[in-house]
Amino acid sequence: MAISQQSVQRILLLPATLWLLVMLILPLIVVVIFSFGERGAAGGYVPGFTLEQYANLPARLTAFKNTLLLAPAGTLASLLIAYPLAYYLAVKVNPKLRTVLLVMIIVPFWTSILIRTYAWIYILGGQGLPRLLDFIGIEGIRLINTPTAVLVGIIYGYLPLMVFPIYVSLEKLDKRLLEASQDLGASPFKTFCNVTLPLSLPGVATGCMLVFILLMGEFLIPALLGGGKVFFIGNALVDLFLQSRNWAYGSAVAATLVVIMLITVSIYMKLILRHAKQRQDISVL
Repeated sequence: MAISQQSVQRILLLPATLWLLVMLILPLIVVVIFSFGERGAAGGYVPGFTLEQYANLPARLTAFKNTLLLAPAGTLASLLIAYPLAYYLAVKVNPKLRTVLLVMIIVPFWTSILIRTYAWIYILGGQGLPRLLDFIGIEGIRLINTPTAVLVGIIYGYLPLMVFPIYVSLEKLDKRLLEASQDLGASPFKTFCNVTLPLSLPGVATGCMLVFILLMGEFLIPALLGGGKVFFIGNALVDLFLQSRNWAYGSAVAATLVVIMLITVSIYMKLILRHAKQRQDISVL
């Protein structure tokens, strides 16, 4: 008996579906269930159904505020730095030098993020950049344990994740389109705005999503460069689950974070798809 093509597709998708169910869906279900429970006398989780944990979310308002401000800011800053770099690598550099530069971008990933972040503690601390600023006459500048330090660490740590998706989109760009735009009298700026940028939007969308989603759960960079003064939601979750052992409240915070991320990503992707559709309709006309 012959197996239909649809059955073959379902069989091939079964391992990935099971993996997604076990590794993503089931943990989310557990977190949601825990969020309606209560903290036990010795910590942990006690079954129940209460909205008390969600009503207590304003107690972690600072962590939410820091995350919702610095995560988009870090994503935007990484994009503003990564796009010119990716454009230069994909369009302006000869292939031999391009390989060297791409390797240089990858090299920091060969070292632990912990070690690289500790290096920034020294650079931004009293013996690093502030001391240099004092030497040239700019005194009283404090960098470490501030939102600025966390933002610098975010850009440094996540910039390669933004560069490569954009580079791939630009590298696949048909150079004949750029030549055609120039032949039709368009200036380099108009060519970039009307041809290069729209065609590279998939890479921009991918890079932004990679960086933004990871930043929403970031823990290490705020903990080290923020010095306990710049808390992200990831830091709050570590405190709730590992130190205060309030699993119910931590689950409520985690569930709220997931909802915020889903709403933000959905709105962002909807805007990107709408813009891409408008560009496609214009090109057809």
